[in-house]
Amino acid sequence: MERAIEAVLDATGDDDPFSGTTPDAIADQFDEPVVPEEGVGLGVAIDEVAERVLANSVDPSHPRCAAHLQCPPMVPGLAAEAMLSATNQSLDSFDQAPAATVLEERVIDALGHLFDLPAVADGVFTSGGTQSNFQALLLARDRYCDQRFDRNVQRAGLPPGAASLRIVCSEAAHFTAKQAAHHLGLGENAVVTVETDDDHRMDLDALDETLSALDRRGCDPFAIVGTAGTTDFGSIDPLPELASRTAERDVWFHVDAAYGGALALSDEHADRLAGIERADSVAVDFHKLFYQPISCGALLLRDGDEFGRMARNAAYLNPEAHEEAGVPNLVAKSVQTTRRFDALKPYLAFRALGRDRLGALVESTLDLADDATSLLAASDDFQLVNEPVLNAVVFRYRPGEGLDDESVSELNAAVRETLLRDGRAVVARTDVDGVTSLKLTLLNPTATLDDVAETLDAIRACGSTVAEVQREVTT
Repeated sequence: MERAIEAVLDATGDDDPFSGTTPDAIADQFDEPVVPEEGVGLGVAIDEVAERVLANSVDPSHPRCAAHLQCPPMVPGLAAEAMLSATNQSLDSFDQAPAATVLEERVIDALGHLFDLPAVADGVFTSGGTQSNFQALLLARDRYCDQRFDRNVQRAGLPPGAASLRIVCSEAAHFTAKQAAHHLGLGENAVVTVETDDDHRMDLDALDETLSALDRRGCDPFAIVGTAGTTDFGSIDPLPELASRTAERDVWFHVDAAYGGALALSDEHADRLAGIERADSVAVDFHKLFYQPISCGALLLRDGDEFGRMARNAAYLNPEAHEEAGVPNLVAKSVQTTRRFDALKPYLAFRALGRDRLGALVESTLDLADDATSLLAASDDFQLVNEPVLNAVVFRYRPGEGLDDESVSELNAAVRETLLRDGRAVVARTDVDGVTSLKLTLLNPTATLDDVAETLDAIRACGSTVAEVQREVTT
């Protein structure tokens, strides 16, 4: 363990966030057998991993690693990870994980309180937003089929009228809504996307028009998904208004707060989540702005009894007699059987730091995003694309007025790839209105405005070289 810790420390804290090694060059280092006839010994194997894997990993703790929602994990989370992995508790039955089972229930109760859900709320830990969103929509589908078609999907499968089922979300919602529709047997075409407004939030007028059109076509929207923190812009849909519309139609209201849920920790910003307490389900990730190691998420239900739609009993895990005796039963709430004790990670962080200090970490990154926006707006060679809601800042490198959108797209795509190859900075790319743009996802609470400025300088230096090459090719 000490040798592994030393290897991690040696691999982090370098001048650059990535080695820049190509996929082929990395693959060439693994030409020896994965399962040799005789082992090389633990020490040698750890050293090999340090040299071949850790040295060629991106460092999310580096202040110029700002591409994705990949947080630098805090030390309490790493300590919890060591303890939960070493004890190897499995949350599929109480006798495999007694204290872990009870503690997960306590953490879920605390999360329900954090998001102002009622006392009957319940939840379960998941691998992250993808699983949480899937499970929420599964329960939403089954409840609707029960009410609309008098069909128990768990026992009898989808009803003949299932082709009419629809999920409604914004065009900026996470792709997992469509992925879930596929996995639920409805197909991606069952997802109807709604236009967004100038702030990349679901447009309410467009939503009303969409719902009216679905009614005219005889479709059955069974869930409306609101997003609290879109991937590109961190935008938060108008949750109170969405809650009212779902209540009027008696359909499921799911809030994907995988990104923005951590605002609940902040006294300054928690009001941005107003309306989330009216959701039927909430997805929250801890491996984003709660700074826990991957993977760690949770699905919260406003009414815990809804978990009954997917519950089942197995004689060797959770016999009905155990439930009647009050033995906690978590496997009936999950789509997983064997499941890690991930609840320990946020628990240890909550206990160690408290809400105030955790909230301050989140607030510092939002403040940095605002400062980065001012820095970009004051620069002649950068074009700011959004005013950040959370800590995602989208912009374009655009030196000179003569560049058209196609040239800007080519330039920014090339800059991003070149930066990754030389390892100076890890930034993201996305498309906005058909134009390739760059994105800084400023999750790191130790990063400063000087670090952002260094990243922009690296983009400038790289961009001027790329632009010169492009000019030579054109001429």
